[in-house]
Amino acid sequence: MFKLNGTIFMPPVLTLIGIPGLESVQFWIGIPFCAMYIASLFGNSLILVIIKSERSLHEPMYLFLAMLGATDIALSTCILPKMLGIFWFHLPDIYFDACLFQMWLIHTFQGIESGILLAMALDRYVAICFPLRHATIFTHKLLTQIGVGVTLRAALLGAPCLILIKCRLKHFRTTVVSHSYCEHMAIVKLAAEDTRVNKIYGLFVAFIILGLDIIFITLSYIRIFITVFNLPQREARLKAFNTCIAHICVFLEFYLLGFFSFFTHRFGFHIPPYIHILLSNLYLLVPPLLNPIVYGVKTKQIRDRVSKIFHSKIPS
Repeated sequence: MFKLNGTIFMPPVLTLIGIPGLESVQFWIGIPFCAMYIASLFGNSLILVIIKSERSLHEPMYLFLAMLGATDIALSTCILPKMLGIFWFHLPDIYFDACLFQMWLIHTFQGIESGILLAMALDRYVAICFPLRHATIFTHKLLTQIGVGVTLRAALLGAPCLILIKCRLKHFRTTVVSHSYCEHMAIVKLAAEDTRVNKIYGLFVAFIILGLDIIFITLSYIRIFITVFNLPQREARLKAFNTCIAHICVFLEFYLLGFFSFFTHRFGFHIPPYIHILLSNLYLLVPPLLNPIVYGVKTKQIRDRVSKIFHSKIPS
């Protein structure tokens, strides 16, 4: 590590401090975070096992749910082990390249999750607005193409963030990252050079992925609500609307937490730093925890299958 004019030239190691201002209680904060992680692993794994073993659930809505569960497991696993290493074992150091890789993985899985939520909204749109064409449109081939497409979109759009940091930013004011995981803006703020290109590209990616997805999801649900409210029978309206409730809950929790975290991190200058970091952590931990609970409660097929699994293990 070389210092030049008070700056550090291409540091090989960065230090994640965890939650600034709450270092003395990080050990205790790690306990509920670890519990949330274990619960999300169990819930999402159970959803995956149920969908894989039950052939009647090999339909687009449930296959998208399986994709969402796998993404949630990967996303929370990207941050929790290292975060608990900071909180519990005082292991804050991370190699610079490993930090960039973690950053890319996190933002890639966030983009994949957003794309899957958009695909689920389009699935409900076709199922309710064009029910006779749903089976011919949402084929297994299309589902595979959607899975590959949302993965490539997130991975390829996120890669330049990594490249721009690695190739453009050579001098850093400090190697201490005021965060509990490697986040794009947290790393960019360390640089002692002009970071406008990095910030502009970060906003561009956020708009292209999260911004456009939320616009299309909203338009899909506007069209769905118009169709549902025009159905002649009250029972039919309730049945159609009930198939969307779980997705609406998941959609709201993901985007509301995401945008609140995004705007407080960039524009909430008077909000204490630990609030920023706690919101960022909850944004990545709460959806993986709640998604299987929401779908387990609101989806009868999954609820019945879970009940059958656990009742079969209770001796009569």
